[in-house]
Amino acid sequence: MVFSDLFFIFVFLPAFVVVYLICAWLDKKVFFQGKEGVIMFDEDPEKSGYQHPKFIARNIALVIFSLIFYAWGEPIYIFLMIVCVILNYFSGLLISQGEKSRKFWLVIGLILNLAILGTFKYLGFFNDVLKSFGLDLGAPRLALPIGISFYIFQSISYLVDVYRRESPVQKNFLNLLLYISMFPQLIAGPIVRYGTVAHEINDRRITANDFMEGSYRFFIGLGKKVVLANILSEIATRFLADGVEHLSMWGAWIGILAFTLQIYFDFSGYSDMAIGMGRAMGFHFNENFNHPYCCNSVTDFWRRWHMSLGSFFRDYTYIPMGGNRRHQMLNLLTVWFLTGMWHGASWNFIIWGLYFGLVLVIEKYAVLKVAHRIPRFLMHIYALIIVVIGWAIFYFDNFDNMREWFASAFGQKELAFSIVEETAITDYFWLWVVAIILCLPVRRWIETIFARMLPAHPAGGNYLDATLKAFASVAILVLCVALLVGATNNAFIYTRF
Repeated sequence: MVFSDLFFIFVFLPAFVVVYLICAWLDKKVFFQGKEGVIMFDEDPEKSGYQHPKFIARNIALVIFSLIFYAWGEPIYIFLMIVCVILNYFSGLLISQGEKSRKFWLVIGLILNLAILGTFKYLGFFNDVLKSFGLDLGAPRLALPIGISFYIFQSISYLVDVYRRESPVQKNFLNLLLYISMFPQLIAGPIVRYGTVAHEINDRRITANDFMEGSYRFFIGLGKKVVLANILSEIATRFLADGVEHLSMWGAWIGILAFTLQIYFDFSGYSDMAIGMGRAMGFHFNENFNHPYCCNSVTDFWRRWHMSLGSFFRDYTYIPMGGNRRHQMLNLLTVWFLTGMWHGASWNFIIWGLYFGLVLVIEKYAVLKVAHRIPRFLMHIYALIIVVIGWAIFYFDNFDNMREWFASAFGQKELAFSIVEETAITDYFWLWVVAIILCLPVRRWIETIFARMLPAHPAGGNYLDATLKAFASVAILVLCVALLVGATNNAFIYTRF
């Protein structure tokens, strides 16, 4: 099940909202003193004078729906995720109980998590590598459980944060299961640190503004995915999926530019939907994208792209290895080797990671030292060229196809601009225009302008703001439904990582 599926939008999500509201009533009826009736949104306790409600029923409902969501596509692997939660639950308790054994149990917990990830994601890959050297271990190639990279990394962050005493240990198994299995961010992130939501599991307020802003953010993400990413994927597939050996130079660049835009709107759209649903339930996930194609260096790009993954490797790998203090070059290359491996058990991802590792090392020791002397627009063009070439490495897991693309892209093949390339530009002209414009912080600009234009009275401004966002959400939904009916290509790219 994916967020942009009609079943999710019109069956799963409404059913969850209804059950969640019923559970909100049960929570208030059982645990809340001094008021009766259904309260959809929590009030400010300091103003209302009553005790904050509990979240027992709502959390149970969220866990049940999260497990249903995950089991919908791969029922058998729900048991793997639950086993992972059990291991991390007891590891966390053991880490928190004694001074002498804390590091031991942390190491055991990390080994168990990495063993689960390695078995399902890399066992077949390493067996193929050994087979190429004449050593066949006969290891089976297991199907990759959806979202395993994300929930394993969240589990690791939980154990490390408990060990560092940056977050409290979770003694309630249901609450830890909720954190790891929460369906908005379960299968494609963002990677949510335990400390980010720890206090909100049992102590969160859901205001009308949270619900409105969260719903609006969800529909923004839905529009990115359905209106932009899905159609851009058709262009990319037309040029890059088959017949790469016949690509002209123009076709090679049109195809990879389409993929460059597709992967951004696909993944940032998913993140928007996850962040929006989380906020509507009272959880505040960190941002995962900050208009990365507005970067003025490759270093700047990676500070803006998939920020939850970047911060994970920074805090749990780069800094513990020495960070900027010692062996910086080795630390950077190691982190980027692991970043490539995280994306998949394939040589192209390893090369992709090392490619960016080398670029960042060169920037660190050379480019950024003279960047202030180079016009900003030239730095921007340089960064985008490096990034787009990186996406070409990322896209092709077949080295023959990768080699053919590079040969075409850099003028070793046909140079003519054929009817195929012309059609890809003219038939989708406005799609290209809108996609490029929306890589800029347009929504932020528009919201800033409207905020200045809204009535000075807060209530009037809030009502108008809510009305405009509701209208935009309905318009996006109608357009997306029209495009989703009969759609055949609707999977999110990052669910396979």
